[in-house]
Amino acid sequence: MSESAGKPVIWVRGKRAGLGPLRADLVPRYWEWENEPGAILGYGRQVPDSLENRTDGYGHQVRSALTQLRFTVYDTQAEPDPEPAGLATLLIDHQVRTAEFLILLAPAARGRGLATEATQLTIDYGFRITALRMIWLKVLEPNTPGIRAYTAAGFKPAGRLRQSGYWLGQPCDELIMDALPEDYPGASHFTA
Repeated sequence: MSESAGKPVIWVRGKRAGLGPLRADLVPRYWEWENEPGAILGYGRQVPDSLENRTDGYGHQVRSALTQLRFTVYDTQAEPDPEPAGLATLLIDHQVRTAEFLILLAPAARGRGLATEATQLTIDYGFRITALRMIWLKVLEPNTPGIRAYTAAGFKPAGRLRQSGYWLGQPCDELIMDALPEDYPGASHFTA
C-alpha cells in the first residue's frame, strides 16, 4: 500500500521508532509539532511560525535533499500502523563530511524512548549510508530530557556556547555534543 493510501514508507525500523521520507500530507502536523510551546522552548525560539511559511519551507526542504537529510519519525509500536511522531534532520556539510543533527517529537511521543531510538537510527543512517565522519548538535543546557536522550544515543559533550540561547525568556548556554562512527554504541540496522 502506498503512503497516499495511508500506509507509510519506513526506510529503517527499530523496536520503537522508524524513519521514513518527509510527506507533503503531513506538513500541517509538522507545523503543529514545531509550534507547540515545548518545541519552541527547546529550539530557543521566541515566536511561532505560520502554516503558510512552513508550507513554503517544506518545498525548500525537499528541493535541498542533497544537503538536508530529513526524516519523518514514526512510532512503530502504534497499532495497527506506525504513527507519525516527529522529525529528524541531518544538515550536511559535504566539504568536510559532517552534519548537524536536529530532532523534534510530537508532545504525545515524548518520554517513551522514541527520541533516543530515532536519534540512534539517524546516526546509523548518517554514518553507514551517508558516510559522514562526524555528527554534532547543539542543545540548550536546561533541556535535560534532550541531553539524556542524546547521551543515551551515543553523543558526547564537545563544548559550550556561553549565553547563546534562551530558555523561558532567560539567556542560557548551549551545549555542543558530537558523535563519531567509532563512538556509535549500537549495531547497524543496515546489512549487505
